[in-house]
Amino acid sequence: MKYIFLDKDDDRAIKRMSDLASGIVREHYDPIVGEVQNSYMINMFQSENAIKEQLDHGYTYCFVDDDEGNDVGFMAFYPKEDEMYLSKFYLLKSARGKGISKDMLRFIIEQTRKYGFNSISLNVNKKNDAVAIYEKLGFKRVGKEKNDIGCGYYMDDFVYRYTTDD
Repeated sequence: MKYIFLDKDDDRAIKRMSDLASGIVREHYDPIVGEVQNSYMINMFQSENAIKEQLDHGYTYCFVDDDEGNDVGFMAFYPKEDEMYLSKFYLLKSARGKGISKDMLRFIIEQTRKYGFNSISLNVNKKNDAVAIYEKLGFKRVGKEKNDIGCGYYMDDFVYRYTTDD
């Protein structure tokens, strides 16, 4: 796998990221939260403007490319207090089940250690079947949160943590 960092000044790459992210998120979350709420969330978190703003606030976005140079997924993460927060960790449906998520985790662990941290946290929707994947990768459930994101919508999540010392 190849990981390509998104440059905050590369508008074409930001559009490519937004298109990739929106497609994956739409496919995965429409059945979980419904098309209307998901459209709101995509606009709020995966639009070109949202990605630019996140990059300006310390997020790192990466394309996940296969051996042929095709985008098969993406990640976004940022330092939060004394750990790395994994905000986005997505693969195209056609790329799932191939061990790519293990390699993505290895990459995130490397990035986490570069910051001097030894843990990674993330939120995952309680109804998301990816919960089982995170647990298989070694993440431990440490809590739950319900966050108001506006317009009457909530993100009802489990909180997970991965400790790199394990």
